[in-house]
Amino acid sequence: MTRARWIANVVAVTAAAVTFFPIYWMILSAFKPASEIQSLNVRPWTFAPTLEHFQRVLGGENFGRYFLNSLGVALAVVLLSALVAFLAAVAVTRFKFRMRTTVLIMFLIAQMVPIEALTIPLFFLVRDLGAVVPGVGLNTLGSLVLVHLAFSLPFAIWMMRGFVAAVPEALEEAAMIDGASRPVILWRILFPLVAPGLVATSVFSFITAWNDFIFARTFIISAKDNQTLPSALLVFFKPDEMDWGGIMAGSTLMTIPVLVFFIAVQRRLIGGLGGAVKD
Repeated sequence: MTRARWIANVVAVTAAAVTFFPIYWMILSAFKPASEIQSLNVRPWTFAPTLEHFQRVLGGENFGRYFLNSLGVALAVVLLSALVAFLAAVAVTRFKFRMRTTVLIMFLIAQMVPIEALTIPLFFLVRDLGAVVPGVGLNTLGSLVLVHLAFSLPFAIWMMRGFVAAVPEALEEAAMIDGASRPVILWRILFPLVAPGLVATSVFSFITAWNDFIFARTFIISAKDNQTLPSALLVFFKPDEMDWGGIMAGSTLMTIPVLVFFIAVQRRLIGGLGGAVKD
């Protein structure tokens, strides 16, 4: 092994360790007894693991409801963003129309604006929209789906544009000669070829919607049954004493769906990212 390769391996292992340590500490604290968490003698291990924190979190009020709310919002955002991004990418890649470049630049600009800067304007927009369109106003899960869809689409469309552009137009022309209609070409030829790209964008959409806290606290004001998991963890933040065991146990449980989703799409995700780099 050359010296440069050895240094690269050391740097990679160090970076991986630094990245993984907070996750390890979260899981460790979730299993530590409360006395060890509050102890000033901090140790990166425990000889008395306990499930009391998980039992308290799972036995809490409406935990299952909050879990289903988060899962429903995340899956809805993934499906809608994938569908809309695919169709929009085909439109800006395969069809020529006025201001096409302007539309693409607007997608980039939308990614540059911080979420915090748009939270208040979105609040008033969702409030007014709820008076016209039922199901997307304040205190509804539809409002969370709507705002997350708006933030995930620019990235998804820009990324999917590269995948659609990489598919030769000769395939579509050959299908047209054989008598295939535009919808058939779209869903039976083009869609399977760009599926890895859809998976890559879906991971981004899922993680963003699942871990959201700002929008959940902003748009779900008084409807307790429509709260999501990140905002529900606030019950463990107490003014007099923080329940770190409950916080870490709840955070650990929150990472499980993300891990399962990532493992399920891992192969297609690697192919999608590879195609994006190649493009």
